[in-house]
Amino acid sequence: MTDAVEGQLVLPQGSRAAGAGLRFKYWPGEGAEKAVVLIAHGYAEHLGRYEHVAAALTRAGFAVFAIDHWGHGKSEGEPGFVPAFSVYLDGLDALLAEAKATHADKPFFLVGHSMGGLIAANFLPSRQAEFAGAILSGASIKAVDDPSPLLLMVGRVLSKLAPKAGLIPLDPTLVSRDPEVVADYIADPLVYNGKISARLGSEMIDAMSFALDNAAAVSIPLLILHGGADGLTAPEGSVLLNDRAASSDKTLKIYDGFYHEIFNDPDKEDVIAGMIGWLNAHA
Repeated sequence: MTDAVEGQLVLPQGSRAAGAGLRFKYWPGEGAEKAVVLIAHGYAEHLGRYEHVAAALTRAGFAVFAIDHWGHGKSEGEPGFVPAFSVYLDGLDALLAEAKATHADKPFFLVGHSMGGLIAANFLPSRQAEFAGAILSGASIKAVDDPSPLLLMVGRVLSKLAPKAGLIPLDPTLVSRDPEVVADYIADPLVYNGKISARLGSEMIDAMSFALDNAAAVSIPLLILHGGADGLTAPEGSVLLNDRAASSDKTLKIYDGFYHEIFNDPDKEDVIAGMIGWLNAHA
């Protein structure tokens, strides 16, 4: 694997987090680069947890760009909180511009996992023309347990009055069936193990509604993946997104028995190989 290049993006004026620095990495593809893959990671984690995914992609001839979202990993911002969900979209937009500066002649693909899948589902309705296809993994489109109307109301009130108040913790044991992955996740200093703030929770709920309400505007090729035993994001959300997307070329695959992080679960090699096969067919 060719050495990665690490750099910093700056959110532009007009962003709700204007001026914030965001870490990104670029892994060159081996040989003649056939296409570019952008990776948007999930809530509480960071781009470093996708090194093995990037390695497989680069061996297959794909250039890879990944970002630490605002408030995640080595980027600026407050973990567990976001002033507005649009800040994540601004970061993805900055990453796309960075990649296009050196790879404008290549087709682009977007890979989003968990909250990164939700970011992708909010980004694509207005920006899909810039991509040859998108892959969503365990996308946060629907909660496993729908919050009650009372909890939703309380969350929205707190989002305005005490936006940084912590509400919901993430259970790390639901990340993967592999105990080593769970142990590494808990011990990783760049992983946030606190609670989701009232503001972020409220913003994510609105983003979920937007993704489903606007899925019919998405017509590019889609590969939608989900673990069948995912206890953090409901597989039904991926089914709904697949059903509503206007794409004529769309594939939904539910991996029976897999937990949330299908790229880190046992038999992850099959998942990654399947993704690369799909990318090769669409590049």
